[in-house]
Amino acid sequence: SRLGILIVRHLKRLERVILGYLEVSDGPEEEARLGILETLQCTIEHAWPRMPCRLPVLLKALLRLLWDVHSERGPTPEPVRAALLHRATQCLILLDRCSRGRVKVLLEGVHSSCEENRVRECLRRVQESS
Repeated sequence: SRLGILIVRHLKRLERVILGYLEVSDGPEEEARLGILETLQCTIEHAWPRMPCRLPVLLKALLRLLWDVHSERGPTPEPVRAALLHRATQCLILLDRCSRGRVKVLLEGVHSSCEENRVRECLRRVQESS
C-alpha cells in the first residue's frame, strides 16, 4: 500500500507471484494464501485502472482457488477455509467494480451450473454486490 498507484510498474511480476501462491496450499493455517489474497486486494484497490486487462487471468485463478478450498479435504480448519473463501470473494467483488460489472457477466453461467453450496454462495455474493 506504500507504493499506491506506482505498483503498476511491478504488476507483471507481482501477478506471477500472486498466481503462484494462489495455486499451492501451504499447510493447515494457509498463511501464505491468506497473505497473498490480502496483497491482491490491496493491489486491486491501488491499481484499479489496470485491472480490467488482467481480469481473465485473475478471475480464473480466484475461481480455481474457490473450488480448491471447497474440495480439498486436508487438515485445514473450517475458520481458515471460511477466511480464504471470504477474501477470494472480496477480491472478485473488487475486480467486478473496477471492470464495470464484467465479472458478474462472466460468472452468470458459472453460478447457474455450480452445484456446490459454498462456492455458489461466494458467487451469489459477487452477483449481489453493488
